[in-house]
Amino acid sequence: MRVHTLTLAAAGAALLAPTTLPAAVHTNEPARYEGSVRAADLLARVQGCTPVSNGNYRSDAGSRADIPVCGTEEAVYWTADMDIDCDGQAGPRCNASTDPYFADTTAYQQSDGRQLDAERLPFIVVPIASSIWNYRDYGIRGGSVAAVVYKDRVQYAVVGDTGPRDIIGEASYATADALGINPDPHGGGTASGVTYIVFKNSKVSPIEDHAAAVETGEQLAKQFVGEGIGRAGAVNGG
Repeated sequence: MRVHTLTLAAAGAALLAPTTLPAAVHTNEPARYEGSVRAADLLARVQGCTPVSNGNYRSDAGSRADIPVCGTEEAVYWTADMDIDCDGQAGPRCNASTDPYFADTTAYQQSDGRQLDAERLPFIVVPIASSIWNYRDYGIRGGSVAAVVYKDRVQYAVVGDTGPRDIIGEASYATADALGINPDPHGGGTASGVTYIVFKNSKVSPIEDHAAAVETGEQLAKQFVGEGIGRAGAVNGG
């Protein structure tokens, strides 16, 4: 989880030698464009906001709390920054040396009991349940499917970790990399313009099955923008 601000991270990076790491090369690296639902269609569907949170979140520690969690019958969503979550399994790009905030655990684990692999698995972070908003009350849990939209790109991901109670806008290294966002855990991310759409009552099992997240996410996204038939939550049977 991230507790620092992008501003502080960027300032620290400027005082050091360049820390931007080369893009990860994995045989199962997620595709940059997943499915047929366009980013523009998803963004059009989330214009406006019916708040479901009891207040607003901050994008980073010390910033103004001005980000509500919004809701429809099928999904919850918010538009924020993207900080980089490198927690979980240590790898060449996510470890205590590359990330000063590295933690070797994630809120949810793989089917084999191991922590999630932020370098390989696209996942997002939700704030821990609090008086501001309790994600569990909206059918959101570990493995819930999300469509993450940045510019003209859509990346499907799962809910894989939890973060600070009053901060929102964070996703794994793999999510950022697939969206064309600098995934460096020390100074990477983007300050704004990322929309996170989490489909209610959806779940991928096992949580590490990214292909299943893409398949389910595509079905839910089609329904969400009006291309499918029936309620989004019915795809996975809850």
